Amino acid sequence: MFKKQTVPYLSFVDNAREALEFYKEVFEGEILNVQTFGEADYPTPPEISERIMHAQFKKDDLFLMFSDSFLGHEIKEGNQLSLVLEFENQEEINKVYKRLSETGTVYMELQDTFWGATFAKVKDKFGITWDLNYQKDQN
Repeated sequence: MFKKQTVPYLSFVDNAREALEFYKEVFEGEILNVQTFGEADYPTPPEISERIMHAQFKKDDLFLMFSDSFLGHEIKEGNQLSLVLEFENQEEINKVYKRLSETGTVYMELQDTFWGATFAKVKDKFGITWDLNYQKDQN
């Protein structure tokens, strides 16, 4: 059903880069990639163009994703973490999205994205936020 392990996604107001460097030093790991909002094919206000839209960190089996918040999305204790599920096919992501969204809060409806995936963000009825991702070009 799922392509990989469930991955913690850490969200920050505007210090994701600092946190990423901190965890790199603490865990002696590797920053795999960093993409800013300004580098994305997405309309971005200039004041957040250098914020991190997406970054990945790895140390052995520890894998973390990082992001700064977009304007208007408040980050506070308790909502700075989401769980990413990578799906193997469209049918499975559709099924899980439907189940979570029936009783949860949809932050981003299931849709095709500019990074070549089908993606949705849903907070379930227990307050857990799930990032659902199916990367279409998995050949």
